[in-house]
Amino acid sequence: MACQSEALSRLTERFDASAAAGMDEVFQFYIPDAGDYYLTVVDGRCELCEGEHQAPSVTLAMDLDVLTSVLDGTFSGAQAFIFGKVKVNGDMRLATALDKLFSRGITR
Repeated sequence: MACQSEALSRLTERFDASAAAGMDEVFQFYIPDAGDYYLTVVDGRCELCEGEHQAPSVTLAMDLDVLTSVLDGTFSGAQAFIFGKVKVNGDMRLATALDKLFSRGITR
């Protein structure tokens, strides 16, 4: 399915393939004001799809403005979680890996 969220499509632009070597995980995003999307990361490649994955490795729920702030480098993923802006279910280690996986082009 095609991605309808510009903010989420920016994830693939900032993807650092070297940080994902050997990885085989699914990140589910629940974004009330933009829809549901999942990102499949397999051995240095990523694909973003619209909808809900049957067995995600981790789920992240946040508003679109929070995601945009994280992608712009205004807010780190860890800060968003600490301040309660992101809810995580599943493998917390993967949630914290997002900053490394999608850091290309972000300046803090």
